[in-house]
Amino acid sequence: MINREYAHRSFDTEIEVLRSTVTTMAGLVERQMVRAIEAIRRHDPQLVEAVLHDEQRVNQLQVESDLRCNRTIARRQPIAIDLREIIAVIHIVNDLERIGDEAKKIALRSRDFAAAPSPIGIDGIERMASRVRRMFDAAIDAFVRHDATVAAQLEAIDGEVDDLRDRLIGELMQAMAEQPASVTSGVAAVFVVQSIERAGDHAKNIAEHVALLVEGVDLRQAPLDSDREAGEGG
Repeated sequence: MINREYAHRSFDTEIEVLRSTVTTMAGLVERQMVRAIEAIRRHDPQLVEAVLHDEQRVNQLQVESDLRCNRTIARRQPIAIDLREIIAVIHIVNDLERIGDEAKKIALRSRDFAAAPSPIGIDGIERMASRVRRMFDAAIDAFVRHDATVAAQLEAIDGEVDDLRDRLIGELMQAMAEQPASVTSGVAAVFVVQSIERAGDHAKNIAEHVALLVEGVDLRQAPLDSDREAGEGG
């Protein structure tokens, strides 16, 4: 009985370590995104270097987390919600690392604005980045609170982000056609907008992993199931 209680407490400790890793990575990744966008406005190479430095730590944490998750599964052989939580951590950590990659891309692209600013300014880019940051904060909060309802909310916001992406890219394409000298910074801005949109996709993914953890339902599979049922009904 004592050994069983010890094993249970030990497993709880391992889960808490995994949760802590997720929140630590989230803090680093959010800082990367904030600094990357700020680097565009301020043309500050030190901000770019700071983003690249954080990326190394994010990558290290991803590797450590994956190893810890694999060891926990092998040693504890968890089932039901315990197993789903470990699997969710694996997926969430991967999405966090991918957001960090997008932040790095944005930071590196900021160098292309040193000679000439974005032909449409950066206010629209900053608004889009702010919306994605709210998505990210909501997704991480959902993980901390085990809130499955956030995924549906982020689905709607993600649609708004997609609309912003399309509008900004359209404006950039028109500006580059009218101002050929702005092509270099215009193309860089297109890549920045795409990276911000992809970061939003990963934030939405995180909330969906939380829903799967809490409810055991893969929201990404739901549309496929609905289409299949509709086809069978027809």
